[in-house]
Amino acid sequence: MKLSELGELGLLAELEQRGLVHGIEHDAAQVDGVVVTQDALVEGVHFRLDGISWRDLGWRAAAVNLSDLAASGAAPVGLIVTFGAPGDAKLDDVLELYAGIAESGVPVLGGDTTRSPQIVLSVTALGRADRVPGRAGARPGDLLVVTGPFGASGAAFRKKTFARPPLRIVEGLELAKGAHAMIDVSDGLAVDAAHLARRSGCRVEIELANVPRADGATIDDLGFGEDYELLAAVEDAGRFVVIGHCTDGEGVAFTLNGEPYELEGWQHFTR
Repeated sequence: MKLSELGELGLLAELEQRGLVHGIEHDAAQVDGVVVTQDALVEGVHFRLDGISWRDLGWRAAAVNLSDLAASGAAPVGLIVTFGAPGDAKLDDVLELYAGIAESGVPVLGGDTTRSPQIVLSVTALGRADRVPGRAGARPGDLLVVTGPFGASGAAFRKKTFARPPLRIVEGLELAKGAHAMIDVSDGLAVDAAHLARRSGCRVEIELANVPRADGATIDDLGFGEDYELLAAVEDAGRFVVIGHCTDGEGVAFTLNGEPYELEGWQHFTR
């Protein structure tokens, strides 16, 4: 079977069933009190240099990893950066990329550089957390809250521009104190809400009219992905926006003004 037939979720399920990976149900791993997460960006797959500046690429590489720390309720400690590039890459461009990473305010503590036929960035983020909610603790009766607007990346993609991912470290630390489950929405609301529902063994119901939208975003942009807002299952919403709730059952159900609505999401290998 090919990966294009299996899809990202199918691949992870196969690896898990065969005992080849462990603890992948959460946004990050916990190792001796340290929260660790890693993500890669590949030119031609995750970005094109005619559509993003080097500085914005550096910010994005840092932000997507720090988003996983935020979903784990972890305060960042440092970044380990592996950078691959062709030999004719310009020094000024590479310096701009690392300046973009530095804008996150989290120091680069090490990494590796290597020759590559295209630009490849692999970032590992390290943090510490008093409590990591994970994805598996949502319960029937929980409210579903989010930390900010969705659809900015989808709207930007249609305009052939780039929307910088937000950093929600402060919000993650606040929510982690009491959230039963939490996840950062990177693959779109449909896919990531399904992760939370499946791992928690409950049904997630979301009213799309209640989801805050970025300027220019459509309803379908909510499924595009790369919003990096946090979705949390909580008893008390506090200052956060409620978009739905958890019930008995399984899967995810979306409504738009009370009517059923199909929202698609992103999966690697199949799209």
